[in-house]
Amino acid sequence: MQIEPYNPHHLDAVVRLSLRAWTPVFESIQNTMDTDVYQAFYPDNWLVSQQKAVEDVCAAEDTKVWVAFDARSIVGFVAVKLDPESRMGEIYMVAVDPDFQGHGIGSTLIEFALTQMKDAGMSIAMVETGGDPGHAPARHTYEKLGFGLWSVARYFKKL
Repeated sequence: MQIEPYNPHHLDAVVRLSLRAWTPVFESIQNTMDTDVYQAFYPDNWLVSQQKAVEDVCAAEDTKVWVAFDARSIVGFVAVKLDPESRMGEIYMVAVDPDFQGHGIGSTLIEFALTQMKDAGMSIAMVETGGDPGHAPARHTYEKLGFGLWSVARYFKKL
């Protein structure tokens, strides 16, 4: 596997793999979130809003994106935001193609991102994820790589 900077011609592959990777996550969110709140968040289907989110992140000037390749195709990506004022880097998005999950690609992408943050002068790394069952593999990976949990409670109510 090799990791290289994102290029706009990678966009379709990055979107496709992320939507496939996040399907079980969004099923979990739908099963654990209040139905009315979920519908308010994703009125046109989560696929539409998530595709736009990935496209926006890949085009954002304040975000650095890298893609992981195996011999034939893109197998994952990671997006990082840096805040020089607070010296904090954020792993903003990460996804691994479901056909390649469980082989350390996510961990390798995160370790790569941490090195990029450190090289850019960051002193803290942050990543945010859900507490639902669909995010359990992500939480496991972050904890395995030494991230410590700081709990935040978010409450939602449909108006």
